[in-house]
Amino acid sequence: MKKTRRKTGRRLAILMLLVCTFITVVTIENINADKQPIQDENPMNGSENNGPSTGTVQPGTDKPTGQKPETGSNQAANGEPSPVPDENNSPNNDDSIVVVAQPESVTALINKHFALPDDYKPSDLVYPDVPFIFAEKIEKRKMRKAAADALEKMFAAAREDGLPLSGVSAYRSYSTQKTLFDRYVRQDGWDKARTYSAVPGTSEHQTGLAIDVTARSGKCAASDCFGGTKEAVWIARHASEYGFIIRYPEGKDALTGYKYEPWHIRYVGEEIAAIIASGDLTLEQYAEQHGDGSIAVTD
Repeated sequence: MKKTRRKTGRRLAILMLLVCTFITVVTIENINADKQPIQDENPMNGSENNGPSTGTVQPGTDKPTGQKPETGSNQAANGEPSPVPDENNSPNNDDSIVVVAQPESVTALINKHFALPDDYKPSDLVYPDVPFIFAEKIEKRKMRKAAADALEKMFAAAREDGLPLSGVSAYRSYSTQKTLFDRYVRQDGWDKARTYSAVPGTSEHQTGLAIDVTARSGKCAASDCFGGTKEAVWIARHASEYGFIIRYPEGKDALTGYKYEPWHIRYVGEEIAAIIASGDLTLEQYAEQHGDGSIAVTD
């Protein structure tokens, strides 16, 4: 009888041990799940998303779907250009950044070396009358007046050719970029953050002259797959007619510091856009060959 009680006691002890172990494992898993990083809000509602890409449709930030990007995708969400991974292939392989003296110039060169003043905000920002992939009338819809007018004409022409376009992300203030960049530095550290987000002041979006565009459907927004679309071909062929250039053209990584981004266009005016397009130049090359003082730096 005593032996039976001992066996029963042992069995109960073993059973209790197993139950406690199971509860501990489940608790740990729940804690770990709670510690997972919060994902960016869906950019379809206009929220900024400038982190590492997690879907095939993005803006720089702008990801209408949650599909995984193709292997080798180099874009950053919200349309922010993705720096070349190998900094030795970039014209800006050190951390020296100087501030341009004429940030309001349509030819102002903004890249890893040349930045806008911290407090620079274009005085003529307006909302271009074109569709965007989100509904809200917010900051990143804005562009400078000349660029907005030109964009409206370009969108109208594309629509007439049966290829309606949508905006993804245009103006972004210094403070917005700083908030985003600081957040990613806290999350991933400075070096990694630099691989997918621009240092505050060095984003072309702050000029109010740049915008990321895509097909009207929003498919492939700020994603590598946009490069193979009819809309991308149309933009490459006709953008200069309206004063825009493909800011980060294919095969010019070593000159611009960024990989090919067929969705990112920059307004420079029709005359200069024609020179850049006909000469197959980057804005860096134009500034070097036709320097007009717009990239003169402050003392």
